[in-house]
Order: sequence, then structure tokens, then C-alpha cells
Amino acid sequence: MGHKPWKYAVILDAGSSGTRAHVYRWLDHKFAQKESDDAALHSLPAVHTKHKWTKKIRPGISSFAENPSRVGPDYLEELLDHILDVVPKKSVHETPIFILATAGMRLLPHDKQTTLLDNICSYVQKNSDLYLPECSRSVQIIDGPTEGLYGWLATNYLLGSFDDVQHLNNSSEHHTYGFLDMGGASAQIAFAPTPEEAEKHANDLTLLRLRTVDGASVEHKLFTTSWLGYGVHQARDRYLETLLQGLPEGSTTTEVKDPCLPSGFNEEHKDITVPSNSTGSEPLHIVGTGDYDECLRLTYPLLEKNVPCPDEPCLVHGVHVPSIDFNVNHFIGISEWWHTTHQVFGMSHEDDKYDFNEYQKSLQKFCSTPWDEIKQGVEEHRYGKKVDYEEASEICFKASWMVNLLHEGIGVPRVGLDDGNSTTSAAANHKGRPDPFKALDKIGSTEISWTLGKAVLVASSDVPTTKGALPVGFGSNVPGVPSDFQSPGPNALSRLDGNQTAPAEEEHWHDKLFDVDSPRRVPGFILFMFIILIAIFYMIGKDRRRRLFRVCLGPENRASSRPSRGFFGGKILPFLRPSSSGPEYERVLEEGLQDFELSEVHSDRGVGPSSSLSSSHTGRPRGASPRPSSSGSNESYHAHPQHPQLLSDTSAHRKQ
Repeated sequence: MGHKPWKYAVILDAGSSGTRAHVYRWLDHKFAQKESDDAALHSLPAVHTKHKWTKKIRPGISSFAENPSRVGPDYLEELLDHILDVVPKKSVHETPIFILATAGMRLLPHDKQTTLLDNICSYVQKNSDLYLPECSRSVQIIDGPTEGLYGWLATNYLLGSFDDVQHLNNSSEHHTYGFLDMGGASAQIAFAPTPEEAEKHANDLTLLRLRTVDGASVEHKLFTTSWLGYGVHQARDRYLETLLQGLPEGSTTTEVKDPCLPSGFNEEHKDITVPSNSTGSEPLHIVGTGDYDECLRLTYPLLEKNVPCPDEPCLVHGVHVPSIDFNVNHFIGISEWWHTTHQVFGMSHEDDKYDFNEYQKSLQKFCSTPWDEIKQGVEEHRYGKKVDYEEASEICFKASWMVNLLHEGIGVPRVGLDDGNSTTSAAANHKGRPDPFKALDKIGSTEISWTLGKAVLVASSDVPTTKGALPVGFGSNVPGVPSDFQSPGPNALSRLDGNQTAPAEEEHWHDKLFDVDSPRRVPGFILFMFIILIAIFYMIGKDRRRRLFRVCLGPENRASSRPSRGFFGGKILPFLRPSSSGPEYERVLEEGLQDFELSEVHSDRGVGPSSSLSSSHTGRPRGASPRPSSSGSNESYHAHPQHPQLLSDTSAHRKQ
């Protein structure tokens, strides 16, 4: 009955190479609680998105650091146009937007960060009606551990690790997956340690609190950390520095040999010059030799495993990480972990496991291939349609760096090589679990993005709970609400202290009238019918009211001087007065009302045509005007007076 009451959230992933806008939605908690079965009630809210609701633009938002006033019109405007074509007009003002910057912005000086963030927030507030009450909480640079936590939450949500939480809490099995992410500037790790390690390193963990559809709280204790400078681009920059440092002092050579580039590849660096006897200085040329084994050897020192570890155990760069049991903790790698293992070598199926031995053979063969032959392969799409010259030239370095970080840094067993111990493929598949490491781009039809984790937190915080319950969010692993606690959004704390019922303005009028649990049901229905009768009485016209009045009074009463004893004396609503002339009453109604009918009423309320994704809003204020429906929409609607009804919704559930 009625349309589905969707809630929306917009999250912008402002990364080092580009910004991606994501739109997510979930059902209003009151509706969801009515429609859910027991398993769904004990699970997190179902968050939906569609591929066409996502838009990415380049370059990274940090490129506006020197000209922050242009970040709005030259950059954000395109993303806002897309967002407001997705979010229905009636929902725009209550849809929160979060613009969260990552490693690219972390590398800027603090004053440039502040100025750019201020310009971003100001532009969105002035040019859209999206809900953005506090700049400091909605437009910010998130740190690496937070990015890792969001990624862990998104990945496990898509894998169904939180389905029917009540059942899982009663199970002794470890039911979540570890998470690895690598971008251009940084790399993240997040996982739930074994109970023994969690107790031993309790002070190092982050407490994450969620809420299921029925209002129950669910807590997870995670370890999450980030290595800034360990992304593929920053690692490459550090690697080139080591190559240049290896040159003899005063060297006049203009070429440096690089085993991490294909044989015959020549890369000119105009920003790096060397002395020259003839011209004074010349740009440096990096010349590839295509030697994978040597590349692997030269990238190993970038792990900085020799940095002192003040708090054992450590992985790389002296950063403390609790011990990982790879019989229990199985990791999913996304972003560069997936691109580097799948994109060039064609492992496009999810069931193609990562086999170190086979992967290393493929790398040795590819990296020793002459550059001219690789270029021909790119032109023939031998490595896939998405691989260009730049991607092909970088794959040897990226792969060498990834292999070192994964196996020598994090310690993931080399499946296919480390045979005869407890971390072989057979042991890794114990009880149906995957290998210790698997790279994925999508789960089902949904692309893995840490922004989904943020959306799940926001949707979870939207569910009311009982009095005295602690808020949804994350912070230090201490009882209560820690000083560093981070709530999902501006309204995250407003539903505490027993606010189990939605505010009156959030309830739809048809819910108030027809909800069997609503105390307003009976009086509301009577009032509704009374208003309809009044409306009909005045719409039939003066002449017909007079004829109806005479029929209702009857011929014996029209000349009578006795006061009427009908409803309200029969004077206010004479048509309700009982009459003995039933047949005449029916005949007059048939003759008098035969050409009368209520005209069809169209409304733009709900998620009907106004939610078309392909409509244009050129020349209108953002979030201010309706959008025409599109024949290309994936959703079907039935036009009903004042109730556009959603007949089918093709938004994929997380298990589809």
C-alpha cells in the first residue's frame, strides 16, 4: 500500500586520481520493519545502488589546491548535476552528502587543505539543496585507518558476513574477511583478529557499532591501519629516488637502467636534469631492461622492514599489527590488488584464485617481452580493451611491488609455492573458505567501494533503538562512547534515548489511517470518509443538491412545520436523514449522478516519474524542479491518484 519510502545518501570518494560520486538508498526503518522477515530483521539495513548512479571525473580534487575558487564551477558542478538527476526532487533536501577526501588530499600542506575544503563545502551549500549542515563533519579528509574500516565494512556487507547477525553471534566460527586496499598514494589493511589476539592487543583495536533493522546493536572489534606512501604511484616515486641515488656523484650519464620497465621502453624525465659537457644539462632518460627478478629485488627495500618496531609485532615501516592467523583470517584485495593481478593477465572470473607460482610465471614472461611487441598487443586488445600504453608500461613495477608487500610485508602465504604447511590451498579452503588472499573487483554485480561502508553506517544509524543504547559509529575500544568517537552523520545521535517511533512528519498519511497497529486507524478512517462525503455533496452542484434534499425529506415532510429529527436536525446534512422513500431516492441518484465522476488526479509525490535518471535539468535551480520520466528507466510505476505505486524495483539486493 502506497509507495516505498526510500532514504538516500550521497558519498563522494575524492581520491588521488579522480573523484567518484555514489548514490545509495535504503527503505525507511518503519517500513522496513513491517516488511522484513525474521532473518532480515536481524540483519543490517539493505542498502541499494545502481551502476548508472555512479559517476567518476578526473583529475583528483587535490589538483585545485593552487586555484581553489574554481573547484566548484570547473569540477563539482558536473557531479552535482548527475546526483540531482538521480535523487528524487522531494528527497533532495533530506539527503545528506558526504565529500570525503583520501590520500591525494592528505599530501597537501594543511593551509591548502583547509582552503580547498572550505571552497568545496561553500559551493555545494550554495548550489544545491542537499543536506549539508556542518562542513567539518560532511566535507573532510579521512585518514587511512578510517578508509580501511569503511572498506572492511563494505566488503563483508556484500559477502553476507552480517546476514542474520543473531545467528552469527551464537556461532564460534570466524565469519568476517580481512580487507586490503591499495591506491595511488596509500595502502590499507583492516581485519578482525582472533579472540586471543584481540584480547592481547585490545588497546590497538577500533570498536565499530552497527544497528540491525530491529534496532539491536552489533559490535565488531577491528584492527585497521594505513601506510601513506605505499600506494603504487608514491612507491614508484620512492623507487626512482633510489635509482638516482645509485648514480656515482658527478655522473654525466643521461640514461638510467630500470629493470621494472619493459625492454626497449624509454621514459624521459624533463624535471630531472643531469650535467652535460655540450649543453650544460640534459633531461634524464629511464631506459627499461625488462628483468622481473631484478625488479623484485630492488623494490623489496621499499618495505622498510628495517625500521625499528617499538611495539611488536610489526609488518612494515615499524607499524604495529597484531599477529595474523591465515587459517582464520582470509583477505580480499581490491583496487590495485585486483587491477594488477587481473587486468593485464585476463583473470576476469571471480573463481580464478590467486596462485603465486602461476602469477610469477606470467610476470616473468610479460616483463621480458620487448616494448614494441607489448605495444602491438595493446593495439590488438590482447590484454583487454581497458589496458593502454601507460598501464602496460607500469605493470612490471606494480606487480613487483604488490608481490613484495603482500608476501614479504603482510605475510600472506604464497599459495601454489608454500606447500606442505598449514597455509596451503587445501587448508585455506577449510570449511569452504577461500584461499588466504583473493583479489576482487565486484561481488555479484556490485563494485566494491569503501563508500558503501560509509552508506551502511549511515543507514544503520537511521534505525531507532531502545532507551539507553549506545550510538552507531566507531572509536577507541573502550566502554561507552570514547572521546574520539565518530558518528556516521549529522543526525546520527538524534535517534537515541528511546526514540523508537518516527516523527509524525515522517509517517505517510495512508500509514496513519490503515496501519493495524496505529491508534489513529479507526477515527482517522471515519474522518477520511466524512471529508469525502462533504466533498461529493458540494461537487454535485446546487440543482442536484436541491433535488437530493427534496428526495431525502420526502413529500410528506416538505410541507411539514415540525422540526426535523434527522442528523444535526436534518438541516446541515439532510442527505443523511433516514427516509422511507428508498426506491425514489435510488432512482434520483441514478438519474442525477449518472454523468458525474471524480477527475483523475496526478501527483508527483513518491518515487514515480520524478525519479527518472535520464532527465535533464538544464536551466533550473538544482533540486528545485520536477524531472520528466524516461522510457529507459529500470523501474515501473502505476499512476494512482495521489499514490504513485512502485510495482517493481530492480535494485540489486546485496545477495543477488
